Amino acid sequence: MHESRSSADPPQTSAAADSGDICSSLLSRVAAGDVAAFEDLYRSQGAILLAVAMRVLHNRSLAEEVLQEVFADVWSDSSSYDPGRGSGRAWLTTMCRRRAIDRVRSVQAQQDRDHSEGVRAAHSEMPDASSTALDHVESARAATALRELPEDQARAIALAYYQELSHREVAERLGVPLGTVKTRIRDGMRRLRADLGVADGR
Repeated sequence: MHESRSSADPPQTSAAADSGDICSSLLSRVAAGDVAAFEDLYRSQGAILLAVAMRVLHNRSLAEEVLQEVFADVWSDSSSYDPGRGSGRAWLTTMCRRRAIDRVRSVQAQQDRDHSEGVRAAHSEMPDASSTALDHVESARAATALRELPEDQARAIALAYYQELSHREVAERLGVPLGTVKTRIRDGMRRLRADLGVADGR
């Protein structure tokens, strides 16, 4: 007996490819203003894109905001999608990842601004004796006194007051424990006050 063979097996299409084709089709319809296609696209891809944003942001609230921004961009800019450059799924995923990365940078920038403002506020609330000493440090006479300090104390004070770094940032910059930095700054400021004839005020 001879085993019968079919003329040709039908081509196999993966679920991912099918999904990509569906995305491409829906994006084309969205570009034409099809609201139903937009809703279908959100239902079929929303959870996937939310997971993409979560992997970058690790914060569901921020990831949901990014998801809304992505679909707002899709509605207004879907005509820029070029099927010849990749699948619709890939285009959406790339857009979502970029949005999420931008959000990370935005959050970090805001945290840096908040930190800087906190440092400036902390400096503005320093005791009068310290403020007076700093005024002297900024003068030529005090600059000479600063150079006469031990190098570790002078460097810690310069980073804290000239570059406006927090004590923790000074510790990270110098690679020493936070307590060591506080001690160096405290001892250095005491010596500066003594050298400049400023009352300690303690």
